[in-house]
This record gives sequence, structure tokens and C-alpha cells, in this order.
Amino acid sequence: QVQLEESGGGLVQAGGSLRLSCAASGRTFSSYAMGWFRQGPGKEREFVEAIRWSGSSTWYTDSVKGRFTISRDNAKNTVYLQMDSLKPEDTGVYYCAGDRVIRSIPARKPSLYVYWGQGTQVTVSS
Repeated sequence: QVQLEESGGGLVQAGGSLRLSCAASGRTFSSYAMGWFRQGPGKEREFVEAIRWSGSSTWYTDSVKGRFTISRDNAKNTVYLQMDSLKPEDTGVYYCAGDRVIRSIPARKPSLYVYWGQGTQVTVSS
């Protein structure tokens, strides 16, 4: 069993930066691929980025290319999302999630992730 808790959200002006953290409990954290998702007002939850259990490979959605970076520190049981050059359309609740299935590439569907945090609000003002 893994429990996840996000932090680091807040209000920022367009062009600014935030760093989200996701702290995990549980001994098997390092075995899971981890993903970040977001849900904007009136929108479905969407994939943002994911990272392989080893941290050796990452995947992202095109809208955050060159702006967001996912990383993890398995010694600290923590995954991060560095968000730069933020835009108003990045506004939403950001969730981290854990996938206990080993896949050739990380899953992008929220339904395939088993463990979820409560989310942290990110608001980008124009």
C-alpha cells in the first residue's frame, strides 16, 4: 500500500514557476512508475508527465514540453514536478499517482493508476 501527498501548489503569475512535490509512504515506492495529472475547471483529468521507477526515462504531454520537468528521489520517496513558464491554461488541481504495473511505457490513462494523492491547487493568473 502506498499513500501519496502533494504539496507546493499556489497562485503564480503567468511566466512564473512552481515546484510540486509528492511524498509517498510505503516501502515499494521505488518500484512504481509515477505520474502527474491535472484537472482544470470543468475539464477531465489529463496526463501531464510520468517517470519510470528508476527515473531513467520520462514522458510528457505536448502542451508542457520544454516547460515542465518530472523527477524523483527514491531515497526520499518523493517525486517532483518543476513547472516553468506557467500559463493560465495550466491552472487546475494537480495530482500525483502511482502505477504498480510494470509497463514498457508509462500509462497515460488515469484509470490505470492505482494510488492517488488528494491534489494541490495551481492557479496561474494572466
